[in-house]
Amino acid sequence: MELEDRIVQQFHHSMEINAQTIEQFTPMIATASTQILQCLISEQKILCAGNGASGSLAQHFGSLLINRYRHERPGLPIITLNSDSIAMSAIAEDSGFADIYSKQIRAFGMSGDILLAVSANGRSANLVQAIQAAHDREMTVISLTGADGGNMTALMRPDETEICIACDDEVLVHHAHLLILHTLADLIDFQLFGA
Repeated sequence: MELEDRIVQQFHHSMEINAQTIEQFTPMIATASTQILQCLISEQKILCAGNGASGSLAQHFGSLLINRYRHERPGLPIITLNSDSIAMSAIAEDSGFADIYSKQIRAFGMSGDILLAVSANGRSANLVQAIQAAHDREMTVISLTGADGGNMTALMRPDETEICIACDDEVLVHHAHLLILHTLADLIDFQLFGA
């Protein structure tokens, strides 16, 4: 029975965080989807990045836009910066790990593009530098963070969107981020292609 109780506890904790996310961030998720929509219909692109589990979430979101979410549709322009291991390792070796995203943003980012930065704690130096590089390139930033948002929160501009899951359990933050990313994919498809 101990294992079953632990399973139930895990699901309940995740449901509690998701319920808090719905109550607090529904308008901001809608805003983020509208920002992404405007970027895409202006023929701009999304650059997204994260580290570790957040990196896998960024890659997953990228695959949903390039390929499909629920229904077949044309691919949408997104570059997942943490998916190019060769570029990342070359930059890390020559410049340092903190530069792995900022150098790519300076190469690929254009005014009007969006950086989607995903971090469970907001403290990653490479994502902080990515936000700074995005601002230098006149890009808009959407960030998914957790805990207190860390250094990423301090860099967000008033017209940008940060969805910060106020929870210190990074696993639960990842659960909420995954649901947010799925919701964004759904809203983007709905706004571009209908129900």
